[in-house]
Amino acid sequence: MRYGYEIQLVSRPLGRPTADNFRLARVSVPDPGPDQLLVRNTVLSVDPYMRGRMDDIPSYTPPFALDQPLEGGAVGEVVASESALFKPGDFVLHQLGWRKFSLVTAADARLVDVAVAPDSAYLGVLGMPGLTAYTGLLDVAAMKPGDVVFVSAAAGAVGSLAGQIARLRGAARVVGSAGSAAKVAWLRELGFDAAFDYHAGPLRRSLRAAAPDGIDVYFDNVGGDQLEVAISAMRPHGRVAMCGAIAAYNAIQPVPGPRNLVSAIGKRLTLRGFLVNDHASRRDTFLAEMGAWLRSGDITYRETVVDGLAAAPEAFLGLLNGENIGKMIVRLGGRVDGRAPAPESPHHPEDA
Repeated sequence: MRYGYEIQLVSRPLGRPTADNFRLARVSVPDPGPDQLLVRNTVLSVDPYMRGRMDDIPSYTPPFALDQPLEGGAVGEVVASESALFKPGDFVLHQLGWRKFSLVTAADARLVDVAVAPDSAYLGVLGMPGLTAYTGLLDVAAMKPGDVVFVSAAAGAVGSLAGQIARLRGAARVVGSAGSAAKVAWLRELGFDAAFDYHAGPLRRSLRAAAPDGIDVYFDNVGGDQLEVAISAMRPHGRVAMCGAIAAYNAIQPVPGPRNLVSAIGKRLTLRGFLVNDHASRRDTFLAEMGAWLRSGDITYRETVVDGLAAAPEAFLGLLNGENIGKMIVRLGGRVDGRAPAPESPHHPEDA
């Protein structure tokens, strides 16, 4: 009998999650049945959207079940297969993370080439965050050359890519907000024309200094005050891609909407929410263009890596606290109880 470990949700958070909401459990791992794969995961993703699934409320995706493993993006090696589509030794991307071993239906797995890019890249720049940035900016916000673009949470996995894509697609000016001086410095390294720490002073003043002539596109990862300020700075016919609202994820009471929303009428603004799964048909186009940018060095990315399955909850809590630069990754090694964070690892084009 094979045994493994998984992270279970044992209670629903009231406000900000804590370590007490999670449990590391040792479980038996069955052999794969027809059209199933047994995958030994090597890297796991933690993402802001997971906070919403911890609440038992109606949403676009079912809530996590109590006393069951959480779910999320993962890449791992196939160790046993009962599918003609995959063989042992293949690496696959799937959505049954937060565990060492995953029993995955073949239809829910996608083959990835770890000789072309590191396994973690398929959870970030070549995965869901990358596709989110690409389609949110180009399809939802309909960014065009000459636009002034503002990205909130711009040092995160999605925001850092959205800003770089805007620059490569001909934006006249790209502005980003982030939560520390170190993050602001990194955004300037990425080619953002201006960046500011949203803690450092009044948001309205900071955005006005960064984009004195206003903005045409806002890629919103935060909601709250930053959405309100972006609406104020919008030029006529501006577009907002509403990707996330992390400012409200831990709120206990409903969060008021922007006080200046009425100005969207006179400015003829478009505010559009989106889910990346609705844009799956764009994956091949995205991978071709993003792959070319990575090979040429036009796009770079960073990861904040935490070691060990047992550290997945603290990695998630750190993500909600803004402790990451770029994509937050949990790397699974030989020791399930490893808790020491690995150094933040920059990735360069040659790694792709």
